[in-house]
Amino acid sequence: MTIEEIKTHLNNSEKISFQLPDGTLVPAHFHVTEVGKIKKDFIDCGGTMRHEEVANFQLWQADDYDHRLHPEKLVHIIELSQNKLGIGDLDIEVEYQGETIGKYGLDYNGKTFLLMSKQTDCLAKDNCGVPVAAPMVNLAGDANGSCTPGSGCC
Repeated sequence: MTIEEIKTHLNNSEKISFQLPDGTLVPAHFHVTEVGKIKKDFIDCGGTMRHEEVANFQLWQADDYDHRLHPEKLVHIIELSQNKLGIGDLDIEVEYQGETIGKYGLDYNGKTFLLMSKQTDCLAKDNCGVPVAAPMVNLAGDANGSCTPGSGCC
């Protein structure tokens, strides 16, 4: 999800809720303690220079049960960050404290913002000898249980 997409969703929402990948909700008394821009320049294992830039939101919960972040307040925080930090319509990465700081992608289901698990990956598989996964083979055959040439089952 991008900055402009979250602002659109927030402008059409009465409340904000975030759901972790395991289905549990971030407690309603969370705060967004940071909105920033993270730049990462690196070389992948194949020697290719790479550059990434994301908008970063940090969610934090404390024992402050009396305050709830409302959509219009978060839009204000985002717009202030855009103006002060020059954040464009970047993809959003969310940090949230579990046993350690987790980094999540962000999606929306029409009601709740979904924290999506992120995975590491090799960006240079073709350069560093990582084998390409073999295509899945249909061993069940066709509707009659037989395997005909070109059907992908043999």
